[in-house]
Amino acid sequence: MEKQSLDECLYQIDRNDNVCVALADLPAGVIRVNGTARLQQLDVKAELTKGHKVANQFIAETQAIIKYGVVVAIATTDIEAGEWVHLHNCKSAYDERSASLDLHSGAPTDISYS
Repeated sequence: MEKQSLDECLYQIDRNDNVCVALADLPAGVIRVNGTARLQQLDVKAELTKGHKVANQFIAETQAIIKYGVVVAIATTDIEAGEWVHLHNCKSAYDERSASLDLHSGAPTDISYS
């Protein structure tokens, strides 16, 4: 693995988290994991935008997404380690409408704007 700067990594906030957060825009490939991580590196499957989550282990459909040591979402499909975790594969544990939000804009898709 080539040397990465401190901000070119993933960060696991709590030891019990099953996701890590990108500290910068990251390419696909093996990326270093900092924080309270159980892993030293993770093979990220696709480019990842700064601030977004990536699974650090397999997460089964209906399993909790854990960040900050607390449940923040529920998986709506199986998520492999290294996959981006976002609106296309999970829903908020706090907002019932989160499953209907547009993947890129976050706008509700269950409302007609005509």
